[in-house]
Order: sequence, then structure tokens, then C-alpha cells
Amino acid sequence: MKRDCHPLLRGGRRCNKYTPHILSSAEMESLSSICEALLPPLQLDSTKSKTVQHFWKASGSQFSIPHEIAEILIKRALKEALILLRVILWLLSTRLGTLLLCGTLCLSKKWPFINSFSNLSLDNREKVLQKWFKHRFLTPIRLVFIYIKVLCFFVFFSQCDDNGENPAWEAIGYQVDSDGITTTSNVHRERPLEKGIVEAMKESNLSLPKSLIEKGLEVAIDSKNNTLNIKCDVVIVGSGCGGGVAASILASSGLKVLVLEKGNYFTPNDYSSLEGPSLNELYELGGTFASRDGKMAILTGTTVGGGSAVNWAASIRTPDFVLEEWGKDHKLSLFSSHEYLSAMDMVCKRIGVTDKCIEEGLQNQVLRKGCKNLGLPVDYVPRNSSERHYCGSCNYGCTRGEKQGTEVTWLVDAVDHGAVILTGTKAERFILGKKNKGGGVRRKKCLGVMANVVTNNITWRLKVEAKVTVSACGALFTPPLMISSGLKNKHIGKNLHLHPVLMSWGYFPDSNSELKGKCYEGGIITSVHKVVSEDYSKVKAIVETPALGPGALSTLIPWVSGLDFKDRMLKYSRTVHLITIIRDMGCGEVRSEGRVHYELDESDKENIRDGVKQALRILIAAGAVEVGTHRSDGHRIECNGKNEKELERFVESVYATEGLMSHEEKWSIYSSAHQMGSCRMGMSEKEGAVDENGMSWEAEGLFVCDASLLPTAIGVNPMITIQSTAYCVAKRIAAFLKIE
Repeated sequence: MKRDCHPLLRGGRRCNKYTPHILSSAEMESLSSICEALLPPLQLDSTKSKTVQHFWKASGSQFSIPHEIAEILIKRALKEALILLRVILWLLSTRLGTLLLCGTLCLSKKWPFINSFSNLSLDNREKVLQKWFKHRFLTPIRLVFIYIKVLCFFVFFSQCDDNGENPAWEAIGYQVDSDGITTTSNVHRERPLEKGIVEAMKESNLSLPKSLIEKGLEVAIDSKNNTLNIKCDVVIVGSGCGGGVAASILASSGLKVLVLEKGNYFTPNDYSSLEGPSLNELYELGGTFASRDGKMAILTGTTVGGGSAVNWAASIRTPDFVLEEWGKDHKLSLFSSHEYLSAMDMVCKRIGVTDKCIEEGLQNQVLRKGCKNLGLPVDYVPRNSSERHYCGSCNYGCTRGEKQGTEVTWLVDAVDHGAVILTGTKAERFILGKKNKGGGVRRKKCLGVMANVVTNNITWRLKVEAKVTVSACGALFTPPLMISSGLKNKHIGKNLHLHPVLMSWGYFPDSNSELKGKCYEGGIITSVHKVVSEDYSKVKAIVETPALGPGALSTLIPWVSGLDFKDRMLKYSRTVHLITIIRDMGCGEVRSEGRVHYELDESDKENIRDGVKQALRILIAAGAVEVGTHRSDGHRIECNGKNEKELERFVESVYATEGLMSHEEKWSIYSSAHQMGSCRMGMSEKEGAVDENGMSWEAEGLFVCDASLLPTAIGVNPMITIQSTAYCVAKRIAAFLKIE
């Protein structure tokens, strides 16, 4: 049934033709042949349902999947990755290149004796991929094949037609949440930001200046330089957990605030819960962002409300031991002050945090039951929604309108006090000038920001002049913006923490009637178990539950063979996943957009190993008939018929694998939904990128107000910590402007 939602979030293609791409016909033939080998058409006995039979017969080379992949590659792949991928595809289109990459599997007794990849039998193509997935030396080539695998499965399972349907969904037991808007009275049917929003995609060169002036901004047109000169008191880059709170506090202080947001504005009525279109519009790089070496899959929101619009609603206060560490070890008195504790109270009140859950979904039922059977403690997770909130698709935007992201809380307060939000606009660089007066360490002064509108209908460049400029575009984008503006502090882009995640899974057949529902139903995170050290002195990891649509899960499942993969996906709806999250001591860096480097340290590997072991024990104790991890070799065990020693031997075989660029046969893809620390606070320029007030150590008037401020990882879902820190920083910005 066709869904009533925003045009950008519904299924089908926005135009009938595919965007022209640079892949040659020979390269496309190789790509199609790889996709077919990854997802091969298979025959099954006719006793199964028609939808299941159709799924078995489906191929990765059908449904225009290769063309969709080519479009994604051209739009999103790193330049060097695209070059390598094209070289591999070209080699596979030739006989000699295929011999080089595939060895004797391409040889034939008939002329021409050597076959190109597309002319190999399906069985031999599968064997080639199996070999490369295990290859320990030429890992960049392995990375190319894995990249194609990820995109092939993601497109196959997440894309849908004009009616919002995908033929594979019924076969695997997946159903899109269509109850949200019709079943809940607390839906924001109006557009709560309407009085302050200017949406670039709805504007033109002629109308944009008029719309900004109507919202109360001072705008001058510089036709010679094709620039709109805009003046305000405060310009904020980003509208997420940091930017939204800052906009509210500063606008409420009587300041004229302009918020620049790269993404678009959506309301609960706009959301579709369709995985492919939602990821494409609401997440950076359509949900395909990864570290440079492919080891870490990274999720980060890019819409009005930022991560708060698409996160999993967990609203956990900053742990006491973290605050103590930041106050004592980092000498940041803010975090040991009543000011910060009061800010957490204010934040939790404004976003409606509740401590209990009336009804839990399948995954949280399993977590709670497994912990109970093992005698382990399990806690409810506070959420910024009602206790009855039963939405498993909040990661695609909450259709019920119950989750209280910044787009329905802080930003509403901001526009009520005259703030303006300009969407579809990307900051290019900060405008830095010399400081005219006063001493101190800061030799520069920030005068505003240069920005570009990302939609094709507007060609103006924007020059925003402001008394204060706030960077709130997140830990992955604030550092590149500061570096591209000419700032040199050594801490900018360093100290990046990602809260790395590994997953464990357990299969619970429908015959287990005690555990009700499907894996994608119910609140995403409502329970948490803390994995502690033997002496109970520290938390090593936390175990929670994830949101995994069919597309996302398919990219993480180890590919052993086409048959095995399809069999695994048919169990999707009753396969429960538990995530192990650690407070990482290791860190990475991000100095330019889209290029993240990250490494775990030895203590991280130990903690994540122990967390995954505990998660497997919980799944077994809850009654799973089969459990496993996402290690590349398909690491798993059937529980029925196994004694306790055999199961524990399997659990003990777990270790923290390296990534797919390592010279190891077995590898894993880690995940991250929390990024922080890349412009950390410090008591001097030698200890951080900004001071305790959030101001850059190099440029007066330039503040950072997002997760990159945090001195270290915190080990829990960081929304409350980010918003509370932003609340304090924004109050201090207001005080700074009063002095000015």
C-alpha cells in the first residue's frame, strides 16, 4: 500500500532514468557478475510459500541493483577507493586480469581456455569470492569485494518501489511500521518550526533573500560576488543535540540566532519508516559512512534535529565516575559543579525523560530473560519518550511523534524566540580576522562563516557575519571545518572516540511462544546490562539492543556462501541481536571530511571481548537455539544437543578480531553510533582545542558546542551528556556577549 509521507522519504526512484555514471559497460558486466555470485538464484522445493520461493530465485544482478550500486559509488565512495574498484572490475572483464585475480578457477579445456569473470560458472564465481574474503595479504582487493557485497545487500534489502514495498520483506518476515501516525494522538501534525524555518529546497535565487528578511534577518545582496551578506548576533552550524540546545538558550537570551543545517526538515507526518529512503535522507552518506580502512561502520544523522531525530531514545545521565575523572584528572571544574548537575536536570525535564517501559519488544525481552536466568542485574534505560512508547523504527524518525528530539523541543523554543533555521546549507569555512585589542593566547577573532546552499536551485554563496559563531556539526565535521578555516591547534581532529560496537545474535524460532514479537518491534533500547570486572570495581562494557533493518543487518552478516546467506536472512524476524558497547581508551582522528582513522587499544579489545562473551551467555540462557557473532567465518553454534561445557567452549573462543584490512583470515566490521572528543575541552591550548567555556584557544568568538567537546568517551549513550554540556556552554556564550 502506498504510504503518505514526504516525497524524499517514500519508495521508488525520483526520476525514471539512472544518473549517468563513469563505469564502462565492461565494468558494469563484472559488477553484475559479482552481485549474482553474492546473491545467486537458487532452486527450492515447491512446498515453501510463493514469496519464499521468489526469494530463493532472486538474484543480485536483478532489479537494477548493479546500477543502484554504481550510483552510490559515484556519489559517496572515496576517490582512491573508486579508482581501485574500477581497476578490479576492469581486470575481471579481461581474461588475463581474471587469471591474475582468480587463478586456475578461470581455466577451461575449451577455447579460449581462459574465461573472464562474467563467463565463469556461478559456482566458480562463488569460490573466487570465498577465497578473496579470506585473503590475508592483498587486503585492498579484499576490501573492494567486501564493499561491493555491502552495497549489493544493502540495496537489495532496503530499497522499495513506489508503493513502499520490497518483494524480499514478506519472505524474511519483515513488515514496515505503518501504525505510527494513525494510532497515536500525540503527533505533531503541524510543522512546529514553521515560523522560523527557511527550506532551501523550496526557495530560489529570487525568493531566498526575501524569505530571510521576512524572518527578521538583515540581508544585503552582493551581485558582483554572487553573495548574500547576512548579519545576526549568533550563527550556529548544526541543529542536533548541541546546536539545538545552544539555539534555544541564546535565542531566549534575546539574541538573533541563525542556525545553518545541511539536512532537510521533516515532521512525524513526513516520516515513512522505509529503511532505504530514510537512511538516504536522514544519515550522512545514506548510512554507508565508514572509516578509511572499512573497519568501522559509522552512523551519524544529517537532518534538522541531527542525531536526536534518528537516535534510539536512550537518555542516560553522565556516569558519576566520568564526571569525577573529568573534574579531577582533566581539571575541568564544570563537570564537578552544581551548574552541570542542574543542567542535566533541566535537559531531562525539557525532553521528557521517563525511567520505565510498560511493554518491551522481543530483543529487550530476551536481554531481560537471559540476565534473569543467569542471576545478572539488568536495568531499564531512561528514554525521551513516554513509558508506553512502542516504536521500533525511531531510527528512521519517530512517526508517532513521541520521541522528544531537538526538532520538537529546543529548536521549537528557539524559533519561538525569533531564531531562524536555514536548511540545505553547508558551512564552508569560518571567517577569521586579526584580533584588534587585548592580550591573551587568542590572536584571531571569528567574524562569521561562509556557507553554500547544497540544492541546485540556488547559486548564492552565503556570508554570515555574527558576533559569535558556534560550531555544532558533530565530532566528525567540526574538526574538518576548523582545519579548513586555518586553525592549527594540535588537538583539533585528534582524540576521536567512537564507542565501538560488536554484535552477538541468537535465533528464537516462532515456536518459542514465551518470547513474543519480531526483532524490529517495540522500543529499540529499553534494557541494559553492565558487564563489570571480576572485583566489580569498573564497568568493562554495556550490553544493549540495536535497531537493525533488513538492509543494515544484511551488510553485517558474514557471507560464507549464497545459500548460507539467504538461509540466515530467512530467519531475520526472530533473530535477536545484542550489542556490546565499550568506553574506548584508544582513539582516532578526523582531519578532513569523510576520512576517519581509528584504532582500538589492548584494553578496548579485552573489554569488548568480555562483553561479547557475556552477551552470548545471555542469549543462550534466554533459550536461543543457535547463537553466533558477525566474525567473517560465520562463527556460530547450534545450542540444542550441546552440553554446558561445549557451549562455554564456544563462548570462550570469542576474541576481538581486527578489521578487514588486517592481514588476518578472520575479521569483523565494528559499528559506531556515538562519536565524540575530537575538539576536546582543555585548561590550556596544550591540553585541548577549546577552553572550559567552549571557546577556541585560537579564535575569539568561535565556540564549539557538540560531542567533540567531551574530554573522553563516556561509555553510555551520550545524548544527555552532549545536551547538558551544550546547555552550560550556551549560558556562558550568553554571558560572554553581555560582557562584549
